Amino acid sequence: MKKAILEVENITARYGPVEVLHGVNLRVNEGEIVCLLGSNGAGKTTLLNCICGLHEDKQGSVRFRGEEIAHVPAELIVGRGMAHVPERRQIFSTLTVEDNLWLGASHRMPKTSRKEIAAEIEAVYQRFPILGERKWQLGGTLSGGQQQMLAIGRALLSRPQLLLLDEPSLGLAPLIAREILQIVQEIRAEWGTTVLLVEQNARAALAISDRAYVLNTGMMMLEGKAEEISKDPRVQSAYLGYSHTAG
Repeated sequence: MKKAILEVENITARYGPVEVLHGVNLRVNEGEIVCLLGSNGAGKTTLLNCICGLHEDKQGSVRFRGEEIAHVPAELIVGRGMAHVPERRQIFSTLTVEDNLWLGASHRMPKTSRKEIAAEIEAVYQRFPILGERKWQLGGTLSGGQQQMLAIGRALLSRPQLLLLDEPSLGLAPLIAREILQIVQEIRAEWGTTVLLVEQNARAALAISDRAYVLNTGMMMLEGKAEEISKDPRVQSAYLGYSHTAG
């Protein structure tokens, strides 16, 4: 069995009195792309926020590279090698493309020289040429697809071993959405980055993933190899928000 980079065990999460995750388990192995599927309101974003330290009202275990991080602050988790690209990008719209990228590497300074980080930013521009062409443009003036590329590039500059992507194709035209998911594959191949991908476009996500989980109303409904999950009729049920009991 491959070595686990992320192990989530029995995670329960609340918003006030409402419990939204009910004993969720999940594992991501080094070098994998794992997708997390589910309908709106299933708890996908909450689970990612629990993993990366943004949701505090939780119980259970989150281990990253063998170390318990369930109650470690988000800013310290980034320094340990996990990066999170949130839903709807959340770039700094009033800063330039280049300044957004420098912020992605800010926690690595002064241990890492500005010269080395500048070289890594150039590598991001090679990966996303449109960002290099618009490096002095304000982030908020970019198209949705370009903002998503910027958000991913910014995350890569933290040098993550694990990249959490929350709905990277949300709100994008189909052609751009396919390009973004293709980029996810290339990041794994070129940078060696493990990826946990939350995505509502089940067919596209399963096509690039090694394994998959299906979350339904705060509980894990299915897990397995992506190819097997893609053939399971209950996946459609999960997206429609229905429960399903295997016969």
